[in-house]
Amino acid sequence: MNTRNIVKLIFFGNYFYGICAVALSIEASLQQQYPLNDFVFYAALFAATTWYYTKAYITDQTSLTVNQRTNWYIHHKGFVSRSQRLLLSILVLCLVIFFVSNGKNLWPLKPLLVLRATIFPIVALLYYGIETKLIGNVNLRKIGWIKPFVIGFTWAGLVTVYPVVYYSIVHQVGGDINLIQLFLFVKNFMFVTVLCIMFDIKDYAMDYNRQLKTFVVHHGLRSTIFYILIPLSIAGLGSFLLYGYTRDFTIQRIILNTIPFILMLRVAYSLHRRKNILYYLILIDGLMLIKAICGSLGVIFF
Repeated sequence: MNTRNIVKLIFFGNYFYGICAVALSIEASLQQQYPLNDFVFYAALFAATTWYYTKAYITDQTSLTVNQRTNWYIHHKGFVSRSQRLLLSILVLCLVIFFVSNGKNLWPLKPLLVLRATIFPIVALLYYGIETKLIGNVNLRKIGWIKPFVIGFTWAGLVTVYPVVYYSIVHQVGGDINLIQLFLFVKNFMFVTVLCIMFDIKDYAMDYNRQLKTFVVHHGLRSTIFYILIPLSIAGLGSFLLYGYTRDFTIQRIILNTIPFILMLRVAYSLHRRKNILYYLILIDGLMLIKAICGSLGVIFF
């Protein structure tokens, strides 16, 4: 297997999202001054993230298209199916180990802790759509402008809230919400939301034809870049600088944590030209991994 095929496997197969989820959760634990969780947590996090994203791309389509990712899934349908079964098995095994080892700690749980543990999977489920007699069909993915915020909210909960909830249950400590967790949640929420708006640019033509009112369809490419993406990136950078100043961060730590925002601005500006799908997957989604690395190094060394 050559380098290009390996890259496609990692990014088209959504394994990179699993890596980013683990890296961002490690960053969030360090920044909230919590010890890292055990291997079971990170294995479940990786498996759940990769399985969830891949489920959206599995298709019964058999004819090749102009979409590289769709073609990759057609060519590797058997491998993807086996991978999904393995990932789901890992997730179930991790959940069994967790409940067997910590069953005694699950009762009684604080209502707020239960809410923090369940709200994000529910939102993730609503994103792909559910149909019930009580509320009918709910599919947040079809509401173009809300898509980035739903994804950003779910990711922020997954990597910011879950590490604390898991550690609190396993070690029977408080795990109460504080200002640091709230700030980090909002920062991760807005960071991922901006990346999702960038990613919608890739699907502009398809979303336009489907009349899905994403930001780029509604406002146009130039306005989305210069009046939404760049201002939000600058706002995120400014809020971090203010937070770092009030928390007496060292200059080295501040510089490290500003790198992802500066790169985000650079990538946002570059989107006025049409890009290959791997550009979006590697550079845009890669900003999540860069953010996690920079944030973790800032805590460890500075």
